[in-house]
Parts: sequence; C-alpha cells; structure tokens
Amino acid sequence: MYCYLFIKKFIVLSCREHFLKGAQIMIKHLLISAAIVTASFATASAETVRWARAGDSITMDPHAQNEGPTHTLSHQIYDTLLQRDMAGAIIPSLATKWTALNDNPSVWRFKLRQGVSFHDGSEFNSEDVVFSLNRAMADGSEMKELLSSVKEVRAVDNHTVDIETNGANPLLINNLTNMFMMDKSWSEDNKVTTPHDVAKGETNFATMNTNGTGAFILVSRAIDEKTILKANPNYWGKNIYPNQVTEIVYTPIQSSATRVAALLSGEVDIIQDVPVQDLGRVSSSSDLQLATAAQNRVIFFGLDTINGPTAKLKVRQAMNIAINRDSIKKIVMRSQSDPTGVIMPPFVNGWTEMLNKYPQYDLDKAKLLMKEAGHGDGFNIVLNCPNDRYINDESICQAAVGMMAKIGINVTLDAKPKAQHFPIAKGGDADFYMLGWGVPTFDSHYIFNYLVHTQTNDRGSWNPTGYSNASVDAMIESLESETNLTKRDNTIAKIWAEVQKAQMYLPIHNQVLNWGMRKDINFDVQPEDTPHFQFLKFN
Repeated sequence: MYCYLFIKKFIVLSCREHFLKGAQIMIKHLLISAAIVTASFATASAETVRWARAGDSITMDPHAQNEGPTHTLSHQIYDTLLQRDMAGAIIPSLATKWTALNDNPSVWRFKLRQGVSFHDGSEFNSEDVVFSLNRAMADGSEMKELLSSVKEVRAVDNHTVDIETNGANPLLINNLTNMFMMDKSWSEDNKVTTPHDVAKGETNFATMNTNGTGAFILVSRAIDEKTILKANPNYWGKNIYPNQVTEIVYTPIQSSATRVAALLSGEVDIIQDVPVQDLGRVSSSSDLQLATAAQNRVIFFGLDTINGPTAKLKVRQAMNIAINRDSIKKIVMRSQSDPTGVIMPPFVNGWTEMLNKYPQYDLDKAKLLMKEAGHGDGFNIVLNCPNDRYINDESICQAAVGMMAKIGINVTLDAKPKAQHFPIAKGGDADFYMLGWGVPTFDSHYIFNYLVHTQTNDRGSWNPTGYSNASVDAMIESLESETNLTKRDNTIAKIWAEVQKAQMYLPIHNQVLNWGMRKDINFDVQPEDTPHFQFLKFN
C-alpha cells in the first residue's frame, strides 16, 4: 500500500480537526510548523532547473481548466489563498489566517497577507480575491464545482475577505488550494474578466499571458515546445521558502524514450513521469536519483449509460470483470500501480478496504452477462484514450482492447493528445473513454460533484455518462453543509454504494509516481504530482 495508510490517516485527522476542533487549532500548528521549516533552510547556490514531463499545460488561464499539468504550471506563477505543500498538507499562502465565524458558521473569514504585489507591481488586496473567486464561478470555468456551495464573496476591508456558503461548510478551505488569484485591474484592462471555454475552442489574452503573485514570472511560452519562467525578485515568500531556483525551463516531451534520454544525457534536470520500463536505467545512473510515491489519482474507464449497448447494466458488469487488472499491473505497469475497484484513491475521506476490492477477472461470467444482455455476439465500440496524460495511458487502452475482444466486443482505439481527448470525453461524444481523477480536496464530495451529480450549470461537468439520480444528487449537495462527521460519513458511504451499483465507471488502478532527477536535487514527490519549485533545494 506504499504510504497510503499514513497519508490517509493524516488527511482524515485533518478533516476531523476542522469539524470537531475548528480551523484555528490547525492554523496555529501550521504557522508553528512553517516557522520551524523556515528556520531550518540552509543557504545554497541558486540556478536554473530544466524540467520536463509528457504533456503541456492546456492554457495559462488559471480558471479555464481543472487539469493537473495545467494547474502545475499555474502554481509556479499564480498563488492561492491556501496551498498544499510538498507533503500534501494545507499551509498558508495569500491568506495567513482563516476561521469560520462563531456567530455565523456559514461565513469563513480570511485575513490576507499584506505587502504582496503582482508581477506588474500592482498591489494584491481583497478586491482581487472577490474578483478571482467570482471569475472562477463564471461560465466557462472548470473550477466552479469547487465553489458550488458559495453564496457570496465580499470584502470586509482591504485585507479581509468573507466567503459565505449555503449552510456551514467546514471543508471549504480544502476547495481553495487550486483556486488561483488574479489581478482585477489587469483582467479588466485585458478583457479577461471571464475564463475562456477550452471545449469551444475559445482563447483570450490570459491563454498566453499571466500576471500572478507567485514565485516565478512568465518570460516566454511556445505551446508544446518550451516555457521559460524566471524567479520573481519581489516574491512575498522569498524569506519563507528556499527559493533556490532562479529560472525554470519547462519542456513537454511526449515520447517516453526521448524524455528519459534527455534526463540520462543531462539535457533536463528533472522529469515527473519516468516510464515504468525505464525505472532501472534511471535508478542505476550514478548522476541521477529516482523518487517514488503513491499518487492521489485513480485511472478508470467511463461508459455511456443512455445510448447503445453500454446502456445495459449487464454489459457494463461484463466489461468490468473482463478487465484483468492484475495483468495490467504486471505487464503494462511493471508492478507500478495498485489495482482498485473504486474511482477513489486511498488518500480520500470515504475510502475503505471493501470499496477498494476489485472484481475477480472472469471471462466465462462476462460472456454469460453479455448473452443475458442480448449481446452474445458482441458489438463494435470506440475507446477514446489520451496518449500524453497518464502513465502508460495508451498502453493500458491497448490492453483493454484485447481484453474486450475476448468477450466479443470489437474495440477501435482512438488515442489522441489530452488537449484533443478531454473535450471528447467531457462533451459526451464518447461511448467508452479513459479518464484519470485526482482529488485535491482529499474528500469524496469532490468526486461526486464532478463525476456523479447530474450535469447542471455548476455541477457534474465531468459526468457525460448520462447517469442521473435525484436522490443521489440531494445527498451530494447535503455534504456541503453537514457538520456532523458521523452523519456525513454515512451519507458518503450511501453515495458510494449507489455509484458501485450503477457501474458507469470501470476502475483500473491508482497511479504510482516516479520522478527522476539529478542527484544533487533535494525535492520530495508531491502526492498530487505538483512540484512547487520554491521548495526545491540543491544539496
């Protein structure tokens, strides 16, 4: 189970602390920890880091996409009110204190860090927070489900902001760690007051241009080729974090062989996604090191539950048990995965050993289910798959093609770069598709709100399966204001029972991260696969 059990215990205890003891206790401990860490940083020479991974950011607009590599690049440039550090713990960022008001638990009050400026020199204040959160809730934003419980955001004074929710929401702060703050005046001047809709092919000034408060400033960008960032000389965190990186040269390299060759030859200093077939080559190099950790991400297939053969539950059940997860782990993933029976990583509140148990591979039973569903002779279907997003994504899909063939399902594989794949998968144009899902809130509600809730204007945006259940929707929405931990956990369990019964998703495995880097780099693997380069140190 790698480090799952420790991290799950840590996250669950953190959630309980919010529920039972209030956020103030957590803040006190976080601030003390930050002070201790700050005091321990050693002085070292600063330098350029050449960084590579398989896929590029889809856009520089920080609210237009809810996607890992896109957020990762944004985190270097933009800041959030709160962020997760390299261990996955929530720490202060642009907000230094936060608490639910005693006289109104539906209101969270945030005290903002003073003396912070955007890259163009303008002051950061509460007006920017109100603007940014409202922008993140606007049409075209993929971040709005995270703020679905928010009723109003208002400035109390220049450095104090209140966020009022529809009922008390103790986990609101968990939803803010990827909510980037933009400059209101800059956005208005450049006509980017709303996000662009990537699925519709829209672009705006913020697609290629930035103005954040983060540790790095965008110097140049060539999509899918190279992005160059330089250290922000006026960064508010320069005396808090190591800040030993003076420049980042970010190069997406889709080809696994080329990416590893670049690391081995010294052309790049760190790659996030070492291919499983090359782990030995990297770890045996005297100049390199390999860092491995469990990721807060699950990989699965989605199915259309309304149209075609997959609308029949028995067909979906047959496909589920025709997937040989152990074979995928052993052959495709070289044992670098954890097969699962639920679309929820073990980091997440709501995870149980029972839910994680995956179904036994059983071709005879699968064939019988196909026959009972009226498809004993099989059918044709297209599997839409990314080829530059997840570890061995296309290879997993190729394996699934062969597995489905054994029960008569003739699968045509359509593998595309993620920028082309995601609009197809999200838009409901795929009957059978691959998706990976990380959970930045470390709570089941995030999965439910995006992947399970009926598609509406502000919920269910990644649920193109057609699954819709009014009672499940009501339970999902109730989680946003339920402060009784036992009752909330019971509701989460009930929702998972319905999801498992419907089988609109076929879980495959939880990903394992492998970062390769120079020997002299001191950098922990972050459970969300998000390197925050202000934390990097050189030995």
